[in-house]
Amino acid sequence: MPEMRAPTSAQLGWLLAAVTATLAPHAVELPYWLIALCTSLIAIRAALLWRRGKPPRQLLILLVAIAAGIGVRLEFGHFFGKDPGVALLAVLLCLKLLESHTTRDLRAAVLLAYFLQLGLFFYNQTPGIAALALAGALLTTTTLLSLEDAAARPAAQLRTSTLLLAQGLPFMLVLFVLFPRVQGPLWGLPSDAYSGMTGLSDTMTPGSISQLGLSDAIAFRAEFNGPPPPPPQRYWRGPVLSRYDGRTWRPGFSTIAAAPGYAPSGRAYEYRLTLEPHNQPWLLALDFPAANVPKARYAGDYRLLAEQPLRTRTRVELRSYPATTVGKDESAFVLAEARRLPADVNPRGRALALEIAAKSANPAAILAGTLERMRGMGLTYTLNPPLLGTHAVDEFLFDTRQGFCEHFASAFVFLMRAAGLPARVVTGYQGGEINPVDGSLVVRQSDAHAWAEVWLAGRGWVRVDPTALSAPARIESGLSAALQEWDALPLLRRPGLDWLRDMRHRWEALSNTWNQWVLGYNSDRQRDLLERIGFRQPDWRMLAMLLGVSATTLMLLLMAWAFAQRRRRDPLDAAWARFSRKLARHGAGRHPWEGPLDYGKRLAMTFPGRAAPLRAISERYASLRYGAQPADPRSVRLLARSIRRLKLK
Repeated sequence: MPEMRAPTSAQLGWLLAAVTATLAPHAVELPYWLIALCTSLIAIRAALLWRRGKPPRQLLILLVAIAAGIGVRLEFGHFFGKDPGVALLAVLLCLKLLESHTTRDLRAAVLLAYFLQLGLFFYNQTPGIAALALAGALLTTTTLLSLEDAAARPAAQLRTSTLLLAQGLPFMLVLFVLFPRVQGPLWGLPSDAYSGMTGLSDTMTPGSISQLGLSDAIAFRAEFNGPPPPPPQRYWRGPVLSRYDGRTWRPGFSTIAAAPGYAPSGRAYEYRLTLEPHNQPWLLALDFPAANVPKARYAGDYRLLAEQPLRTRTRVELRSYPATTVGKDESAFVLAEARRLPADVNPRGRALALEIAAKSANPAAILAGTLERMRGMGLTYTLNPPLLGTHAVDEFLFDTRQGFCEHFASAFVFLMRAAGLPARVVTGYQGGEINPVDGSLVVRQSDAHAWAEVWLAGRGWVRVDPTALSAPARIESGLSAALQEWDALPLLRRPGLDWLRDMRHRWEALSNTWNQWVLGYNSDRQRDLLERIGFRQPDWRMLAMLLGVSATTLMLLLMAWAFAQRRRRDPLDAAWARFSRKLARHGAGRHPWEGPLDYGKRLAMTFPGRAAPLRAISERYASLRYGAQPADPRSVRLLARSIRRLKLK
């Protein structure tokens, strides 16, 4: 049976290359021990192929499979999910490669490889991942072609595979543009599908935000219609934390409404926000967004919230007014919550606040006095603050005097509350970096920040950023300008790497274009595109009709092109046509009804001195064209050479 044939060395070589190209991009997501196991299995198969050795016994492969399954269970705690599923498939693909005895085994491995190439998009959908998946698909398709024609040269197989993928591109584009865009995924994702997302938490403890300071991952991008706001106004609002237990800050009570609870005023900034998925509902808008944001809600603490947690890349058109006055008529319940403190924590900080409050009953004077005292304490802004104990605020203010933004914000809000002023912590992002290639403002996880809001009668909630007391450069120029601990910063935040940052800017500009035009092609953009080309109010029936007509037209065009290519480029027919033209120049052209053997006989009688080579060429062509076996390239080249060397005089 053909499926039970032993694979050739070339077929195994193609599969080895396909498996390597398929698994290599998964290495950043798989556990280290699993990467080592897969690498070892691939290396063993490569060595066996080089030495023409036999695959290991089935019992040994079974034991490795059982051990790998146990390892996956211990690593992830379960079998059913995205991460353990991909891990198991990776091991099974390597084991299938190792045990391949027949071409049927190779076909099973090819199917596994295709599936794992799709699995790359569970983790990432960047243009780089798309290119790697396409490279894996090219090698896997070449492996499949080698199973159909083992005698073809490797270069010819790779060329045919490339041509097949190129022929599929028009169909891919038609499906991308016209296939109905559905809201949400086509199938349910496993429970751990969103476990790897990073971003702000809805709680804050000492050290929680400084961990994000080590991440260079993009949190979101903003593209402004005009100049962006100056750095001191680039506060991107996230969770608002009002409840404090002595160590951890948590969200307080907040109403949710369809419209904002304030009247926007001051200068407006229009921009498009493209947020990376973070599995939370907050939209991280610039303070303070205007009304009528589609599919959004407005919290009473002035956050902008999505209807569902952001689990896919999300684009929002916004208009914000940073100078808006908010909270002048704040409720008594919210203000009482913003004054509450646990009774048995931070006695030294409480005593300091009472000392400041005793000097003046004016809230503005208390605020100014607190800032002045903190400025004179010699507090240091650092990405690696020491660990704090039970009385975290006291230890930060009077002992270690080293902290990140959450230490400054927590200590300041505690002092404000201890002095009798309503105050709360706000977390989000501050700043951002302009990409010089496309002009977008890129905000990274390392731009995560915490600041404070203090309520003053007649003024409402006033933003105060106590971090600026010790590190004003953090607000104006970002994290890297405020820290001297360059070794602790992400690589591309360190000085002296301008050329590398320029490369990153270019790559991120390309990724942003990909996100906007490919990943951001949703049902609204599809409808707008069809309406621009003349289809009013397109529905699924119209899309299905357009899809069918376009696919049929493409198929007919490709069939016509294939037939034309075959007639024009078939080397055997081309050689025979040259032979007929050469004889026609000597008055012995071939008649349309005349077969090659009859033509050869007539030529032998017309040119008796060259009868033997003329008969040989005619018979060789008939054998290659109409024989049981397909014409191999070497025989065709020999025939073409005989025709070129034929002399009739």
